[in-house]
Amino acid sequence: MRLRLNTPNEVMLDEAVTKVTAEGIHGLFCLLPQHIDFLAALVPGLLSWEDESGDEAFAAVGSGVLVKQADLVMVSTEQATHGGQLSELKRIVREEFSQLDERQRAAHEAIAMMEASFLRQTMNLVRDEVV
Repeated sequence: MRLRLNTPNEVMLDEAVTKVTAEGIHGLFCLLPQHIDFLAALVPGLLSWEDESGDEAFAAVGSGVLVKQADLVMVSTEQATHGGQLSELKRIVREEFSQLDERQRAAHEAIAMMEASFLRQTMNLVRDEVV
């Protein structure tokens, strides 16, 4: 089987595998080469696979879609982090989430400043109409 992991910006992974495990909206599932064609909506979580030498690897994935068609398993997700071993992936995900949290905090601050400015301008308009 061949596993391809795609995000909107890149093909993160394209390698031969013997097993793929993922979590869909209906729960955890495993795909082996002899399984029938399959389609699943993925929830944020872990994608794992075994390469042809039996080594297990992991990626953290966001919401997405998994399609198994013949020997190809395609995973398309909004975001993914490939870390190889679970301990390495945990460190990478923690770093990426802290960066994401910082960007979200900055965005929330910008929105709050825009809302405050809008309210001040609205109050000034109302005050000018009263006078």
